[in-house]
Amino acid sequence: MRLAYAIKFVADMDAAIVFHRDTLGLSLKFQSPFWSEFETGETTLALHSASDTNPAGSVQLGYHAADLDALYAERDSNGLVFSQPPVSQHGSKIARFIGSDGEECSLGEG
Repeated sequence: MRLAYAIKFVADMDAAIVFHRDTLGLSLKFQSPFWSEFETGETTLALHSASDTNPAGSVQLGYHAADLDALYAERDSNGLVFSQPPVSQHGSKIARFIGSDGEECSLGEG
C-alpha cells in the first residue's frame, strides 16, 4: 500500500488553485470546478469542493493498493474496517476504510 493522494476540501476552488500554484509554487496537473490536482512527487495534492460532510480546510488521505479486491476480502485478518466496499467510481475502483483516529480514508487500486 502507498499514500497516493492528500485531498484538501476547499470553499473556493479558483482561490485555492491560485494559492497552491502561485503562492506555494506547485505545478498544476489538472483543473476543474470540483476536483483539481497538483504534481508533488509520488503523492498528488488534490483539491475537492467542500461540503457539509467535508468542510473547507479538512483533509482526507487516499491510498492505493496493488490488489484492492484481495485486501478487502482479507479485511477480517488484516484488521481494516471498511466503510464502503470497492465500487466503480469515476473510472476506477474505490473503497473507503476507517483510519486509526476514526477518519475515513479512500483506497484505490494502483
